[in-house]
Amino acid sequence: MDEIYSRTLMLIGEKALEKLKNSHVIVFGVGGVGGYVVEALARSFVGEITVVDNDSVSKSNINRQIIATHSTVGRLKVDVIKERIFDINPQCKVNVSTAFFLPENSSQFDFSQYDYIVDAVDTVSAKLELAKIAQECKVPMISSMGTGNKLHPELLEISDIYKTSVCPLARAMRNLCKKNGIKKLKVVYSKEEPVKVEEAFENNKAIPASCAFVPSAAGLMIASVVINDLIK
Repeated sequence: MDEIYSRTLMLIGEKALEKLKNSHVIVFGVGGVGGYVVEALARSFVGEITVVDNDSVSKSNINRQIIATHSTVGRLKVDVIKERIFDINPQCKVNVSTAFFLPENSSQFDFSQYDYIVDAVDTVSAKLELAKIAQECKVPMISSMGTGNKLHPELLEISDIYKTSVCPLARAMRNLCKKNGIKKLKVVYSKEEPVKVEEAFENNKAIPASCAFVPSAAGLMIASVVINDLIK
């Protein structure tokens, strides 16, 4: 077996490694959180990864996004992450979509083909739609809650949406899930009170402050859940 698998094989065994190599994970959003999810999935030898993001790399991404460097500014994030996956594991099958996922275009995706859904997007309506679809299709899913305006990765937790507290995004999602009959939703969220910062806006939308280590930690925690669930 190729040496690149050796350390993972020692840890999880051949049967689990083959399970990962035969798994297909879709990741919505490859920014501060999602980029690190994809990084860990690729290094864990997940056999097929689909990434969905319509954004391009900007200079303001460099402080926290693994694919953001001066050499990638201006390029589509899905193109950069695809190259990175292939550089890590040339045998991985990579699918990319530049769709801005919303309830209106969810029919573009055949969710029955995925073994796991990762939500790392910012739009609440998209998060809710993914949670609905995951429940309907019985596909396991994990969702990232807010990582902006936070400085303490040690306060991140993995939980069900109905057991969350403190996080404003988790509160909004909790209410929406209840209203829409979503019985459970695995999430990564923080119990840290958001740091008060001077508000900045872009296209009439508030922009959260960010750092290098909270979104990345959330992304790696999400990947750990996906990998462990897949090999159970």
